[in-house]
Amino acid sequence: MRNIRVAVWGFGAMGGGIAKVLLEKTGVEITGVCDLHPKRVGRSIYELLGVERNGRPDVLVSDDIDKALPPKSADVCIVATDSFTKDVYPKLVKVLSRGINAISTAEEMSFPAAKEPRLAGELDRVAKEHGVTVLGTGINPGLMMDLLAVCLSGCMTRVDKVTCRRVNSLSPFGPLVMQEQGVGLTPEAFVEGVEKGELAGHVGFAESVGMIAKALGWEIDGFTQQMEPILTEVDRKSPYGFAARGNVAGVNMTGQGIAAKEVKIDMIHPQQIEPELGGTHTGDYITLEGTPPVHMAIQPEVDGGVGTIAMCVNMIPHVINARPGLKTMIDLPVPHAIMGDMRGQIEEGMLD
Repeated sequence: MRNIRVAVWGFGAMGGGIAKVLLEKTGVEITGVCDLHPKRVGRSIYELLGVERNGRPDVLVSDDIDKALPPKSADVCIVATDSFTKDVYPKLVKVLSRGINAISTAEEMSFPAAKEPRLAGELDRVAKEHGVTVLGTGINPGLMMDLLAVCLSGCMTRVDKVTCRRVNSLSPFGPLVMQEQGVGLTPEAFVEGVEKGELAGHVGFAESVGMIAKALGWEIDGFTQQMEPILTEVDRKSPYGFAARGNVAGVNMTGQGIAAKEVKIDMIHPQQIEPELGGTHTGDYITLEGTPPVHMAIQPEVDGGVGTIAMCVNMIPHVINARPGLKTMIDLPVPHAIMGDMRGQIEEGMLD
């Protein structure tokens, strides 16, 4: 059986990390990489990643997707470029139209019907037309605050309410994330940034709520979310961020899925730089009220960067094996680590 052929669109922290993990796997080869950053274009991915080629064909980063991804040149293209469905949509259509499966790291693509039902329908149509599959996944949304809760509900006969809480550190992230979360702003500047729509906070609550509701068969008739600053009582400094005492160290994002005027799905996600300096310890928590009640706690938090990379890599066989169309994480088999030859996870005939 030939190797699984994977292309990567976007070679920043996420795309580069995915490529590095793929090069450690058996039964996989990278066939093309597209990125627009001038410091990457034209350079070998092995040089950029600091990985030995070991006789493998060289792959140069191209700024032209047509050169990096000719029709039928890969089994899967991982698109690690955007957060919003409307932004990544034309890229995914281009991939799917070439008869290539697609995996997107865009948060909204985890359940695109939540905010972009028309685009979700178009992606499903294009994928089916060309006999391929498209999936959005990551650590959150994609696993920690949605799929994991759905899986845990499998041991219950009745579910009354789902509460997902993820307490995480922003310290490992770069300047763009610091800016999007408002780290270092005064309280007044934070409020102004929220009102102007300049602060993103966490992207994905509506998608996580939609995924959980669909899996459990709940009709959600309302969704709301809130964004509040986390103010620090001491100076905090991370590699790419600084918050002086009294200023913003991060964001407390909360969201609710409502049915019959009751909160059925409660999402709580505080994230900040150097949380321990404020007396906060990271972790992931799920509470399912019902019969029997379920309480899950993971401490410290599951690493968001490594976790997203792993989800994209580990879902490759499931996407190749899937029937054509737009899929979400509740449509495919449970994700799991793959320590052996990845080709062993592919159904017979799918790599012909």
